[in-house]
Amino acid sequence: MGSVSEIIAEYARAFLIGGLFCVVAQILIDKTMLTPARILVSYVVSGVLLTALGVYQPIVDFAGAGATVPLTGFGYCLAVGVKKAVDEHGLLGALTGGLTATSAGITAAMFFGLLAALIFKSRSKAK
Repeated sequence: MGSVSEIIAEYARAFLIGGLFCVVAQILIDKTMLTPARILVSYVVSGVLLTALGVYQPIVDFAGAGATVPLTGFGYCLAVGVKKAVDEHGLLGALTGGLTATSAGITAAMFFGLLAALIFKSRSKAK
């Protein structure tokens, strides 16, 4: 267990990098015609590409959860899972590795989406 100052520094790095990802997304929403869905997909694809280029791992090492929790982190997790599965199972790993690595996150999203649907009543969006 680290000292209090080490823990605060870790939280600060996570907040800084995670916040930077959010700022970039907000600028894209405000200044471009991109839809939020396209920005989200771009973040996942960016995470995969930056991981493949070896750029994202140092960001993860620096920021921890600030880099692994946003959608770029999901792309990172997909890429790492595919690489590991290909190393272990060959070409078949390219098809299974990403799903295996991200299955917990996908399951949680489905579960909490179902839970929200059961708790809250849906209605049309008023304009």
